[in-house]
Amino acid sequence: MSHFFAYMNRMRFINRWALMRNSYTENIQEHSHQVAMLAHALAVIGNEYFSQQTDPGQVAVAALYHDASEILTGDLPTPIKYYNPDIRDAYKQVESIACEKLLKMLPEELQPTYDEILQPADERVEQLVKAADKLSAYIKCVEELKAGNTEFRKAAEQTLAALQEYAMPEVAYFMEHFMPGFQLTLDELE
Repeated sequence: MSHFFAYMNRMRFINRWALMRNSYTENIQEHSHQVAMLAHALAVIGNEYFSQQTDPGQVAVAALYHDASEILTGDLPTPIKYYNPDIRDAYKQVESIACEKLLKMLPEELQPTYDEILQPADERVEQLVKAADKLSAYIKCVEELKAGNTEFRKAAEQTLAALQEYAMPEVAYFMEHFMPGFQLTLDELE
């Protein structure tokens, strides 16, 4: 008997942004879905406009599972996770151990496939998922600010700066062509 997917189903119980007052809660299952859509979009944009050759499906699947280790570790808030290099590196080790534990819950024959999903070796896939993760965080900040929650003002500034530092044409394209819609109300989207 394998408990892997029963654990995956528990992603919905782990909330993000724990140190911040939120106008709405977001769990890692919702977040992973959004990151998968964004990562897929970034891969498609890269292929269509910037001569990349990335499998958007592979990127989307990696994004769906990018926070799977948090089922076992919880969501460590960013200010703590990146407080210093020692904490960051130690947490990466903890995440890796959690991924290994999750992998061992699968039948042996499935482990190689899910190992590549949980811990992608392809640098390009990892880069797109990381950018989509950051983009998802920025969207959360924009939505919170739109709802009048100024608690997210500094996070929005820092996240936008991080997105710009990536210097990825796919991200710049998304920011220019799609991000403005997130600033609008439902009536304004029509």
